[in-house]
Amino acid sequence: MALSVGAVALTTARNGWCWPLGLASVLVYAVIFLRARLYSDALLQVVYAVLEVYGWWHWRRAPQALGRPMPRHLHGRDGWLPPALAVPAALALGAGMAHYTDAAVPWLDAALTAASLVAQYWMARLYRANWALWIAVDAIYVGLYWTRGLPLTAALYGGFIVLAVHGWRRWTAAAAAPASAGA
Repeated sequence: MALSVGAVALTTARNGWCWPLGLASVLVYAVIFLRARLYSDALLQVVYAVLEVYGWWHWRRAPQALGRPMPRHLHGRDGWLPPALAVPAALALGAGMAHYTDAAVPWLDAALTAASLVAQYWMARLYRANWALWIAVDAIYVGLYWTRGLPLTAALYGGFIVLAVHGWRRWTAAAAAPASAGA
């Protein structure tokens, strides 16, 4: 948990160390999920690991201001293509989980998984809209985890909402005033 919180906190500051810390976090969770025989969750962590490496690579090549990558406004096909791809992916995953597993909430879980991948991709691409999507996704996760009897995980995701609001504010300020991008 501490690795995840640290990675998100560094992301709000546009500190490139968020990516290796996030990579360590998802690899730890992959092992935990494998040991718990939660294979879909373990596979998701592998996808997150790929996105962590991509984000790390992309941020190192992005335009910088005061030593930090500059956030961007969502535009072009990155604004519509990832969500458009997420919808059929969520439907396929939800159908598979509903038909082949005893998943508690297969459709919601699949939708949240797909939306999380879009948010992670947008974060890697430095789109500040990633924070708005994370706020929405994490708010739903709080309710989901609470109703599934996971109050500590619900609290963790409540903390992620606070960090996402903070990230939204910091990235918005940096995008509006590049000279103060180190703030």
